[in-house]
Amino acid sequence: MNPIRFAAAHAAHRDWRVALHRALDDMLHDARVATAHAAGSGEVPAEYTLGLCYLTDAFADEAEAILAELRHRLPGVHWVGTVGVGVAATGAEHFDQPALALMLAPLPRGAFRVFSGRQPLRADSEDFHPHAALVHADGRTPDLQELLPELAARTASGYLFGGLSASRGRSVQIADAVFDGGGLSGVAFSAEVGILSRVTQGCQPIGPRRIVSRAQDNIVVTLDGLPALDCALEDLGLPPDMALEPLAEALSSTLVGLHPGEDFDIVAPAAFGADMLVRNIIGLDPRAGVVAIGDTVDQGAWLIFCRRDPEAALADLRRIAREIRDELAASGGVALGAVYVSCSGRGGAHFGRPAAELATIRDVIGDVPLVGFFAGGEIAHSRLYGYTGVLTVFAAPR
Repeated sequence: MNPIRFAAAHAAHRDWRVALHRALDDMLHDARVATAHAAGSGEVPAEYTLGLCYLTDAFADEAEAILAELRHRLPGVHWVGTVGVGVAATGAEHFDQPALALMLAPLPRGAFRVFSGRQPLRADSEDFHPHAALVHADGRTPDLQELLPELAARTASGYLFGGLSASRGRSVQIADAVFDGGGLSGVAFSAEVGILSRVTQGCQPIGPRRIVSRAQDNIVVTLDGLPALDCALEDLGLPPDMALEPLAEALSSTLVGLHPGEDFDIVAPAAFGADMLVRNIIGLDPRAGVVAIGDTVDQGAWLIFCRRDPEAALADLRRIAREIRDELAASGGVALGAVYVSCSGRGGAHFGRPAAELATIRDVIGDVPLVGFFAGGEIAHSRLYGYTGVLTVFAAPR
């Protein structure tokens, strides 16, 4: 018996109506092919019940009209999605242009639940038991870093995947309606929906692991008992008497990797595993010798200065895609569809050629129907990441 693949399509056009109709027509053709193949194998054709819709920010103001047309053309389908500065598809991306990406999933209606601030996800529902969740969030949401663990705790696995909306204008989320103004939304899945997910990092270390020996909020005071700024200068190979302006410029392109403090391995040739959080350096004080970063820092944590590295990022993406492919092969499973959420800083020209990430994923796991977006921050496990990609594959037994 052949599992039924998801159906997906994408289109770019300055007129949202043209882009939507092209994508809809292509996706519905894909769905007809998938159901005809299932019928030919003796399996009952699927009812497509869940839709994903990702828009570039050029279409954000048209989100209500787009959702209305989707519901008109596909009544009975539940829709979730959000806006990004780019959208992703199988082997392709549309970055910084008017575009959208759509996907339909033939899931049992009892196997998922759409949630938002209007219809919160409950862990104790009698008729639905959430196991994992695809999450879209607004980065302006107060206490977002506390809300993600709270949401993860409502799922049996504690696993979330998704990202923050990214827009130069209106920031919207779709969860059976269009929302803006903050909050979290998405779709939770029961344990019967097979999900394999990995986080890929995009940075390379440029110094040794150092322990945070003194910190206050987001200010790193000392590393290994030495002034934090002195350590940064040493690791970057900069002179200790460097003038403030060139020093600030050098640190503006430097990042830090943070780890809670347990032993961890650097995964060659990429920088870090999924437990590492990468954050920006947002300030410095030469007189006090301190460095400020874009997150709170705990005393006793490990810290590594690092830089974004396109070659290492693609190598690590290839690694996680192979892990998913090999796990599918070992379990006798097949990939039905995929979602890829990447940092907005990784799209466009970052890798030197268009759609480098999407081509890498396709090369490893094949022409699996895929959609996604380029986000303002990536969500995996119960944490908010930066400069990463989150690849999630929906799978079923052959």
